[in-house]
Amino acid sequence: MTFVQLFLAFAKIGLFAFGGGFATLPLIEREIVIGLQWFSHSEFLELVAISELTPGPIAINAATFVGYKLGGVWGSAIATMGVCLPSVTLILIVAHFLHRLEGNIWADGVVRSLRPAVVALIAAAAYSVAGRGITDIWGIIIAVASFAVLRTRKINPILVLITAGIAGIIVYL
Repeated sequence: MTFVQLFLAFAKIGLFAFGGGFATLPLIEREIVIGLQWFSHSEFLELVAISELTPGPIAINAATFVGYKLGGVWGSAIATMGVCLPSVTLILIVAHFLHRLEGNIWADGVVRSLRPAVVALIAAAAYSVAGRGITDIWGIIIAVASFAVLRTRKINPILVLITAGIAGIIVYL
């Protein structure tokens, strides 16, 4: 692994990370687990958990974590810059022309067609993480209970994560 490879891998993720958040997970998984094989599937699940627990966007947290693991402080800076640079560049270009696109049926059509694709990316990420992260009946119970609480109550997701962690200590120790 070179710093150039690290930058290019995360620049590719940043360039195609429409929808942000969990929509980027299949891109990250394909790049660092399947393609470059820098992480195993198990390490990827740890990456997702750590990236979700720390404040900030998941793609940036993941880039920082992967970069640090592979190249220390310089690696984390390079991977983070790689994932951010395409987005910053694109948003600056779009912002420059945005007022011209307002009400444009072609632009509206593109945006409307991206929404279902983003939903599909998020579903693919959920399927991938659930398939490898939920390995027994207790995992299923914790996942279903967490989902049910988040969907039916106005509760802070951090409280759900803390509660799930405590449940994991009780069940798995």
